[in-house]
Amino acid sequence: MVDRIPQLAAMNCHHRFYSLESFFKSSRSNGYDCVELWTGPQHFFMDYASNDSVERLAALARLCGVRIIGICPEQTNPKPNNMAACSAEAQRRTFSYFSRAIDVACAVGVQQVVLTGGWAFLDEDASAAYERSVSMLRRLADYAEARDMLLAVEALQPGESVLLNSAADLKRLLNDVDRPVLKACLDTGAMARAGDTIERYFETLGTDIVHAHFVDVDMDVMDTHLAWGDGTRDMASDVRAFVQAGYQGVLSVETVSSRYHAHPDEADRQSMECYRAVVSSLG
Repeated sequence: MVDRIPQLAAMNCHHRFYSLESFFKSSRSNGYDCVELWTGPQHFFMDYASNDSVERLAALARLCGVRIIGICPEQTNPKPNNMAACSAEAQRRTFSYFSRAIDVACAVGVQQVVLTGGWAFLDEDASAAYERSVSMLRRLADYAEARDMLLAVEALQPGESVLLNSAADLKRLLNDVDRPVLKACLDTGAMARAGDTIERYFETLGTDIVHAHFVDVDMDVMDTHLAWGDGTRDMASDVRAFVQAGYQGVLSVETVSSRYHAHPDEADRQSMECYRAVVSSLG
């Protein structure tokens, strides 16, 4: 018998051509008790000035029998919500956007908001962009601490950002921001791309890892964020690594490939079937 096996959560990224209600219902029918909400505007609109009804969101989740455990705002290029934004006006909008995400998370009663370190223009000094990211994250962490909310920052793949790609990069960022509510999210896609491992993440960041985006990866061609069973990773070994590290968070299946857009529920079902088989073998 192993210790606590992390719970699996669905995400709505690949459900973008279906309604939010359809996502909640299919998650429930596929055996997911909890979900992480990506704030795609077709499901839950949010920008720096306004957002959809939180009350309706919470009511819909209750009606469909799922629990929202976190908010994952839109924030990678070409989205305007860049933690390393350059101009004063862009920085004002960025702070307003992410502080709004924190407010939404508080209103829904979730555990954390997932962030990234933002991205730099390729024709600028990356170190200057990194310092802007640190400054913005300090401001947001102070706001989150006042609201009793955790922030979980994840690394991105090199094609998305040059600022934050590895476990070592995350450790440096958490040290530089130096705020108790800023923690880490382990994304197995970015992890694989950086040549990191789950074990190295926990050796580097320890209990600062409070959340995970848990996806299969085709390691031969480095195709990431796949439904489990469509890549080459061994889910049992990965789950065991989380268990052995004493991980206390949730594993969110952040499936984003467009190959799943037509039948997203089938991808979620496939991941859950893999997970149930692993739980059975580990239990």
